[in-house]
Amino acid sequence: MQIIDVHVHLNYYNNRNQGQDIPSLQNRLEFLLANMRTYNIDYSLILTSYIVNSNRPPTSDIIKIVNKNKISNKVGIVASYTISNNDFNNLTKYKTWIKNGIIKGIKIYCGYEYYYPNDKRYQPIYDLCIEYKIPVMIHTGDTYSPKGKIKYSHPLNVDEIAVDNPNLNIVICHLGNPWILDCQEVIYKNKNVYADISGLVEGNFNKYNQRWYGVRINEMLEYIGKPHRLLFGSDWPISNMNSYLNFVENLKLDNESIEFLMGKNAQKIFHT
Repeated sequence: MQIIDVHVHLNYYNNRNQGQDIPSLQNRLEFLLANMRTYNIDYSLILTSYIVNSNRPPTSDIIKIVNKNKISNKVGIVASYTISNNDFNNLTKYKTWIKNGIIKGIKIYCGYEYYYPNDKRYQPIYDLCIEYKIPVMIHTGDTYSPKGKIKYSHPLNVDEIAVDNPNLNIVICHLGNPWILDCQEVIYKNKNVYADISGLVEGNFNKYNQRWYGVRINEMLEYIGKPHRLLFGSDWPISNMNSYLNFVENLKLDNESIEFLMGKNAQKIFHT
């Protein structure tokens, strides 16, 4: 069984430690690959950020370093798109990235940016994803930054996009947490909607949140039915890969459900 982590980053999040040197992008990539080897992750999707600074490299830099290390068999890239920092003229750049075979999807950061996913300025991105048969990933639920505005990131907002774009595969990131029940209904109703389980905890699961999230994911799988449309994702390095793998093991799923969660659903929509 191939294990695919659909939600990792090469961002550096320890900037609270003033005076600490920021690891190079190469070092961050090597740390990711080391984690993947240690925990038997076969393939990961690196999501780029909605902002660019010394801690958060642009998509172009991620593409360059993946090509330099010749590891496209180990990692793919999901390119961020922001209304604030892009215009329609940049769509040519995204088309080129997709055609090179490394870009596997596009992510928008609703909540971090103060736009609903039905903002008409996102439609060219949805059209591009439909044209090239790649998914769009949409941030939903709580935001890592306290400056996020969560009215923009409620998972119910995804329903309108799914209905208006039936040929668009959509990934609800983070199960819409804490609105997991609403996320559940959006997935059940719309067969073109998936969700990843990433970023439910910062660091490691403990016995309390493991039990709480475990109950809700099992309820979600019962409600959606088979084949389900959940994806394994960790949100590494914010969340620990090994802790996430242990969390999934404790869900006590049948073999078919595990295979869809850990790889088959990702293979289907990201063409990995």
